[in-house]
Amino acid sequence: MVYDIVIIGGGPAGLSAAIYASRARLKTLLIEKNGCGGQITVTDLIENYPGFNDGINGFDFAVKLEAQARDFGAEIMYDEVTNVENGEVKKVITVNATYETQTIIVAAGTSVKKMNIPGEPDFIGKGVSFCATCDAPFYRSKDVLVVGGGDSAIQEALYLSKFAKNVIVIHRRNELRTAKILQEKIASHTNISIIYDSVPKEILGKDSIEKVTITNVKTNKDTDLKVDGVFVFIGLVPNTLFLSNLVLDKNGYVVTDENMNTSIAGIFACGDIRKKQLRQVVTAVSDGAQAAISAQGYIENQNATTN
Repeated sequence: MVYDIVIIGGGPAGLSAAIYASRARLKTLLIEKNGCGGQITVTDLIENYPGFNDGINGFDFAVKLEAQARDFGAEIMYDEVTNVENGEVKKVITVNATYETQTIIVAAGTSVKKMNIPGEPDFIGKGVSFCATCDAPFYRSKDVLVVGGGDSAIQEALYLSKFAKNVIVIHRRNELRTAKILQEKIASHTNISIIYDSVPKEILGKDSIEKVTITNVKTNKDTDLKVDGVFVFIGLVPNTLFLSNLVLDKNGYVVTDENMNTSIAGIFACGDIRKKQLRQVVTAVSDGAQAAISAQGYIENQNATTN
């Protein structure tokens, strides 16, 4: 079987592409490594997506997108893509199978960036977390450290404050990079404090985390903080290791034009994996819709040329 479109990744961009492609009656396969939804499934509240005045839980939003894609006829397969091959008929190679397709939409998203400091690898899953929604209940009435100063870090700090006794946010700059409305919210929480101009240096403990050594980037002075857990939100890394032929920027993001065309005709990229200024759910679903329309146009042109 040759698909019209194979979509790699089941986050908001991939699911949006699947909705538009399958609704256009194109034979559509979406391949997702873990579970549909991507990063938003661990987001407690999405409050800046148009149409949801009171916000919506990230997991609930992902469930709705997946159901909508399936209802229009998209196939969804759980597997890991290891390579893509260009040709008259393109191939998407996974751990378990090879799929042939006229077009490919890459929507593989991003993964969380690690701090790469001593102690971090030893305590991942045992005190070091990248998901407050997943792990906050384990830190009820305890002290936790949140690393980062962007929207994700502050949103997660706000969520942690419902459980933890004290939430300490550490940020390498002298001011937060998050939206003003989130800064206003965090200022109203008495159990959240912020340490500026500082970075974690080492995580220490035996069977569990006991303290974190932090360094002031201006004075180089080290200080030990007694905490029970560390939540890391310092950025994202694009999942592009399996893409050997596409043009990437210096940070590893896929370079596209405004229509989601990559450097190879018939292969498109959308969502957080592509080079762009704003990475939000609303821009991801927009990218996905455009990628599907561009793929449809490519298929129609190829068919017209063949006939």
